[in-house]
Amino acid sequence: MLKQCGLSLLFLLMSAHATATVIEEVIEVPVSVRNIYGQEVSQRIKVTVFRDDQRMNAPYLVLNHGRPANGNLAGMQRQRYSENSRYFVSLGFAVLVPTRVGYGESGGPDVEDSGRCDSRQYPPAYAAAADQTIAVLKHVAGYSYVNAARGIVVGQSFGGATAIALSAREVPGMVAAVNFAGGGGGDPVGHPGVPCSAYRMTAMFRSYGTTAKVPTLWLYSENDQFWGKKLPLEWLAAYTGAGGKGEFVQLPPYKEDGHASFVGNRAAWQPAFEQFLRKLDFLPASP
Repeated sequence: MLKQCGLSLLFLLMSAHATATVIEEVIEVPVSVRNIYGQEVSQRIKVTVFRDDQRMNAPYLVLNHGRPANGNLAGMQRQRYSENSRYFVSLGFAVLVPTRVGYGESGGPDVEDSGRCDSRQYPPAYAAAADQTIAVLKHVAGYSYVNAARGIVVGQSFGGATAIALSAREVPGMVAAVNFAGGGGGDPVGHPGVPCSAYRMTAMFRSYGTTAKVPTLWLYSENDQFWGKKLPLEWLAAYTGAGGKGEFVQLPPYKEDGHASFVGNRAAWQPAFEQFLRKLDFLPASP
């Protein structure tokens, strides 16, 4: 039997790319993290799993969510990214989507708060998110449907920067990180394109580059209203300048705010994403 923990919900969905059934289920994972003040929080978080019911020992793909600019963490409910997750399953992955501490159904205190806009303490906030990813991977190591010894970490917005944070750490089986619109401190309404303490974000990415372990892919839209067009390039330059390996893909504008391209404009990024997977031998080479 599959090792499982907590409430499990099974939904049978037909994959758009195969005849196999995609199963969606919810597990609970115990995590322990610290906030920017060093206070420890231990609790269980909800993790949504998408997998092919016919595929055992599939490489993992952890998909980390973002952080709402309006501060309504509880309103995020349980994170799923269902269409994207089913797409990742069609590429051969077992997909793990944590709803981290402080968000949605997982609840708890906001351990990823990074402080005042003019003096953000970013590294501890991303460390808290990264620690939860590692806890999830350790938890599923005994599950028959996932190969915890090989996989990638993907993230959107705050989750994208978390993927880069993880690229600088020893993560079980992680061979690459993919950053969709990653960053922190953005406010597309109050100060579009000018996130809080952007120079501190640059310094954080630079620090990640000094200990980077795996190749990374960075994808940002031209009209991202959270970071603007120039800052993501500066962040990548800081990361690679310090020793990290990163490939940048400039996505076209999407509606009024390209920050949502991960969900809303999949056709723009899927070719580059799949090409990256081929380099890692997750997909067969193009004919």
